[in-house]
Amino acid sequence: MQFDIFLSICHTPVGGHLPSEAEMFQNFFAQLEAADALGFGTAWVAQAHLSTEVQKRNRQPVVPHWEGEVGLCTDFFQLAQTCFARTERIEVGSAVMSLLTHGGPVGIAERTGAFLALHGLDPAEERRLRIGFSAGRFEFMARPYGIVPRDAVEEVAWPALRGQIFAEACEIFLRLLNGEVLSSETVRRTVLSREKFRSDEDWQRVQDAAVARDALAAAPDEIPIPNRYEFEELKTIPQEWRQELLDLILGSHDPPLQVACNRWRPVKTFNLSITPPAVIDATHARMRDCYHPDGGPWQRHYMPRTVFVFLNEEPGLAAAERSAAAHAEARQALGSYWGALEGTIDPMKVASAADNAVIGNAEEVAAQLTERFDPEDCVMAWFDFFNHDSERVVRNMEAFMQKVAPQVAGLQ
Repeated sequence: MQFDIFLSICHTPVGGHLPSEAEMFQNFFAQLEAADALGFGTAWVAQAHLSTEVQKRNRQPVVPHWEGEVGLCTDFFQLAQTCFARTERIEVGSAVMSLLTHGGPVGIAERTGAFLALHGLDPAEERRLRIGFSAGRFEFMARPYGIVPRDAVEEVAWPALRGQIFAEACEIFLRLLNGEVLSSETVRRTVLSREKFRSDEDWQRVQDAAVARDALAAAPDEIPIPNRYEFEELKTIPQEWRQELLDLILGSHDPPLQVACNRWRPVKTFNLSITPPAVIDATHARMRDCYHPDGGPWQRHYMPRTVFVFLNEEPGLAAAERSAAAHAEARQALGSYWGALEGTIDPMKVASAADNAVIGNAEEVAAQLTERFDPEDCVMAWFDFFNHDSERVVRNMEAFMQKVAPQVAGLQ
């Protein structure tokens, strides 16, 4: 089993304490350097954009009860450069970068090439920049970049159409990374039809909007949508960067999109540990069939799986006391999380969320990992979840790699 680490830089009050932004970054780098020394494979960094606190004033706030900011990493490339400079072995990844912000897929493809052109100047450099990319979890972050409905049809179709916009962005991004010359005329077309919607009622509303907009005599079976990105022929520069230093991971559970992305180049995929085992197995089967041949045979660890780690190996406590303390810490953190997201704490939902966590002393956490994950999996461990005590976070990381990981290896 392989172990990566997830670092959120989440600037939200915990127990009434809110560190300064400078303290948040200092804590992040302390944890990053510890992860490097301890042997974690990749440091995955959450990316966010624009103030979560200010978006609460919007007409339709996405997270109206969240206090503070979801994350402080707004420019992954700048942060990654500093991460590589301060470490020796660990790789750096975004989890996840929105392709719909910061200039969209063209701008992000160009910045990717620019970063790697500099990163790869040292011929001895072997550490990859691992870009996890998605449509973005919070829609308000993409709206200022023009990702909004353009007419009444798009307004009604928006939940499904936003995914199609992301698919268009993915193709542009991947083909530009391949060094292609392309224009919007050569990029996929979006056509809405019944299979793109969850229900007949949703599709009916879109058809009705198209009839009203276009003065149609009957409801259409297909509705063409103009491209979101319009541009004449272009090619990003620089182009002579080392392709082997880039690793791409799609942050989407959409099977057709996973397949489509691998038409252009090797693209792995993220998944969560709460995903049902049948879906996990189906994803691996699909990726074995569709994974781009340039990436070699598909392997299980190509799909990192996030898991909260509530570990207590603090000195002076018996094993049972460490277990009880870890469970208390988990209840408090998960309760704060659901309260921040929804404004109410549902005990049943908190209990089910623990399925996305390993909780207890070292022996218990090792047993849970062994039971719930395949020996070939890559676990993306999240230690800083609602925890600003950076020294404690580092101690948990040390206990995990020094006590839990060896036990997992012995139990497999």
